[in-house]
Amino acid sequence: MRVRPLLALSAAALSALVLAGCSSAADDAATPTASAASADLCAGVLDSGAASDAIEVTGEVGQEPAATFTAPLEITDPQRTVVTEGDGEVIADGDLVNYAVTAFDVTTGELLESAGYSEGEITPQPIVAQSLLGQVLGCASIGTRVVTTLPANGSTPAQIFVIDLLGTTPDAAWGEPQEPVDGLPTVTLDDAGAPTIEIPDTEAPTEVQLETLKKGDGAVVEPGATVLVQYTGVKWSDGSVFDSSWDRGTPASFATSGVVEGFKQALEGQTVGSQVLVVVPPAFGYGASEGHELQNETLVFVVDILATTAPAAG
Repeated sequence: MRVRPLLALSAAALSALVLAGCSSAADDAATPTASAASADLCAGVLDSGAASDAIEVTGEVGQEPAATFTAPLEITDPQRTVVTEGDGEVIADGDLVNYAVTAFDVTTGELLESAGYSEGEITPQPIVAQSLLGQVLGCASIGTRVVTTLPANGSTPAQIFVIDLLGTTPDAAWGEPQEPVDGLPTVTLDDAGAPTIEIPDTEAPTEVQLETLKKGDGAVVEPGATVLVQYTGVKWSDGSVFDSSWDRGTPASFATSGVVEGFKQALEGQTVGSQVLVVVPPAFGYGASEGHELQNETLVFVVDILATTAPAAG
């Protein structure tokens, strides 16, 4: 059985966690040296209980685990038990976390699905206090393994997840800086990595122009893949910003098949960790979108490619 939402901690199951109205006190095992930025994560973590404590989990962190329990397991409320305490850095509110997850059937003990143990299977997720993932991981340290039990909610059956916290992903490109290309817009970065784009005093190009500002060392973005990116887009005509993930405070995730052709060309074939500048003439942007506010605009994007997951099979 393939239950694709389980790869992202099952949106339906974790919605059940929120609907249960859980608001637990800080876990006794919370790391005492957690920074102030992690304090709310510590306070919002789920408590352990009879159901989560009843599950024996074996195997190394970072590898698919086995779970043993007396089935069917009765789950009455959301619970979380730490199986292995990590010895890495403590995660903080807003970090983009990398994790692996395995789901087990409550009634039979059967392994349902797992993902995240190989690169590119799960997109890094921002961890936020009182968010779904935040209540499961809390202010854990890298290398932590937890088991989480969630009760049935409506049509969503009860769930068992084993989750490994594997690391964090930077929220700005980390690749090697490249030599600038003459004649293209210039880019300056602030301390956080957010770009300011300056348009040259020349005519806008009529073809897509690409420049790699930083060359990353990660996986190659495949056609149709899902990417996690930071980006800022400005108009060539006046340099004004029309869209920016930086302004919204969180990276964006989407499939390369869901963006305009010029933006798509800036993603596919590039490597994770790269920062790319792309100039998108109307014909490769919104030129065919009658009445669109950007229909006649040449657009300039600076894109930081933070992660990619392979396109879904079929």
